[in-house]
Amino acid sequence: MQQFDITRRLVAEALGTAILLATVVGSGIMGERLADGNTALAHLGSTLPTGAILIVLILIFGPVSGGHFNPAVTLSFFIRREITLATSLLYVVVQVLGGVAGVMVAHVMFELPVVQVSETLRTGPGQWLSEAIATFGLVAAILGTLRFCPAAVPYAVGLFISAGYWFTASTSFANPAVTIARSFTDTFSGIQPGHAPAFILAQLVGAVTATVLFAWLLRSEPTIADAVDEQADTL
Repeated sequence: MQQFDITRRLVAEALGTAILLATVVGSGIMGERLADGNTALAHLGSTLPTGAILIVLILIFGPVSGGHFNPAVTLSFFIRREITLATSLLYVVVQVLGGVAGVMVAHVMFELPVVQVSETLRTGPGQWLSEAIATFGLVAAILGTLRFCPAAVPYAVGLFISAGYWFTASTSFANPAVTIARSFTDTFSGIQPGHAPAFILAQLVGAVTATVLFAWLLRSEPTIADAVDEQADTL
């Protein structure tokens, strides 16, 4: 695979996260406006674009930066020693900045105040557990698909997040950068800033747990045939 310099990788992460958040928030605004008070319909209107754009973004930017768009995913790859600490920290910074920029762009598109602070309450043990499970599942989907079918990663991510919107009580943020950015929108997609830290902690716990578990789960044991082949290679 072609290697890209750090500047291009950071721009890819920032731009991808910005587009992701513009889609999440923009589709939430549009869905709420068109649903005429039907919350389920508004939720569906946000689910489909988010899952779809994730597939597109990973297909576009994955070959450049890995297509993380998510500090929890970056943490997982750092634990796996596939990305350095310095690069990981830079990724997280541009992911957060890109996410906030994407939220502001969504506000401009829908002629809303650019800078907002969310008042949407999202807290409690059920929501925290949901975020841990959602992030665990997202990282599991990435690592499992990378192991057995790398070309399917974009589709696995998009499909998992689409499902997570509906089977988790928190609607599956599963992303610290998304959580921070969504605290800056007082729209359908928002989260009160004071509730964001617990979400982020749960997400990081889910990501670390999935990374450690799948490092064990996906590590195959050497077979007799492998041992024979290795011995033959030394002869």
